[in-house]
Amino acid sequence: MSKLHPKLTLQLYTDEKCVGPGVIILLEKVRELGSLRKASLSIDMAYSKAFNIIKRAEKELGSTLLVSKTGGAFGGGAILSDDALRLIKEYRDCECELNDFCKQKFDEHFSWL
Repeated sequence: MSKLHPKLTLQLYTDEKCVGPGVIILLEKVRELGSLRKASLSIDMAYSKAFNIIKRAEKELGSTLLVSKTGGAFGGGAILSDDALRLIKEYRDCECELNDFCKQKFDEHFSWL
């Protein structure tokens, strides 16, 4: 039998949900693969859905996350803006700190299980 454990999901909101694990994973894949299309394919997501998710996050954050590269001999692509790079770092740091705190509180409350 598996040991009981907590799992938190960090989601950031304005009036609408704008950033969660899906946006962060998508941005990390764009950083790795250099293209929103390749990133969306790598996580089995339709390109149109990935595009809409990024555009909604940009609108809610008031910040550009992806910068398009013009096509050439090797085609176009996308790179992350400085804001996107900072968003990933701060999101992952915050997620880690929250999970550490959550584990501590979970152990305090559920050590009897």
